[in-house]
Amino acid sequence: MMPEGLTNEQLLKNISALLENARNKVVVAVNQTIVLTYFEIGRMIVEDEQHGESRAEYGKEQLKFLSKNLTKKFGKGFSETNLKQMRQFFLSYSICQTVSDESGSLDTIQQSSLINFNLSWSHYLKLMRIKDPNERSFYEIESYKNNWSLRELQRQYDSALYTRLSLSKNKEEILQLAEKGQIIEKPKDLIKDPYVLEFLGLSEKPDYSENDLESELIDKLEHFLLELGNGFTFVGRQQRITFEEKHFYIDLVFYNRILKCFVLIDLKIGELKHQDIGQMQMYVNYYDREKRLEDENKTIGIILCQDKSEALVQYTLPENNEQIFASKYFTVLPSKQDFINILNSDNGKIS
Repeated sequence: MMPEGLTNEQLLKNISALLENARNKVVVAVNQTIVLTYFEIGRMIVEDEQHGESRAEYGKEQLKFLSKNLTKKFGKGFSETNLKQMRQFFLSYSICQTVSDESGSLDTIQQSSLINFNLSWSHYLKLMRIKDPNERSFYEIESYKNNWSLRELQRQYDSALYTRLSLSKNKEEILQLAEKGQIIEKPKDLIKDPYVLEFLGLSEKPDYSENDLESELIDKLEHFLLELGNGFTFVGRQQRITFEEKHFYIDLVFYNRILKCFVLIDLKIGELKHQDIGQMQMYVNYYDREKRLEDENKTIGIILCQDKSEALVQYTLPENNEQIFASKYFTVLPSKQDFINILNSDNGKIS
């Protein structure tokens, strides 16, 4: 008996998926070729400069000559500014990619072939402006792992994601951020303190309620998921739990696919109170006992508040706490230095 054929719609869907996959592969291949070519152009410019008697004057004339003739032969894209960027691209990315031959000299041809450029040229224009090579490497890895658009990369950099993560880590863990990006192995790895919710636009409102905050987060869910981090999926809002004829409502419920656990989020306007922590403890206990499956890990609870006392959090929670976390949130985007000041202050340290 012959198997039934596909419907026209199913056939169209399968062919469309195949073409979309092929198109994406072509885009990736083109991007990689362009970026590697620009790296090689930068290498050639730098190597030629090194043989000039007066590097500054020679370099200026060199770029002017190249720009004029390359534009004439290949069209747009080879202005003096663009050529300077290619030069800087090589200088930025060759520092950590040194390869020596047996004589000890740098083999730049071999060097460029060992570098994996997985992002677009626009991404690298942003990345090479980051002076700290560890920070630059972190954002490059996270952009590739999470398929960040240039806009998403810019937003994560502006919100000082690397700074927020690194200031709570030791030197070895910071190095791991630069080499592997953010690794999530335990509940605390998921947590940021503070969270930055500037995308909500609530800074324009002098007063807003917890319901307003929740509604805005749902309306901007894609942005909120980006801020939460890797592996989060949305489950629901105002999730009701009931026992002894009493009803309680959890503001937001997520699931993290990496840690395989529920993540409950409670929103608080103003300063955190010890009753808020007790309430979250009840929610977490309920999910662990009534919702969690045997192969899932323990539930995590995050209380987002405008302000908190570290001492209150420390003495309300058990010493070995790995399930409940209290984090501040901002509705405006602080400067990078403000982040550092906040995180280094007594009230800014992660509990």
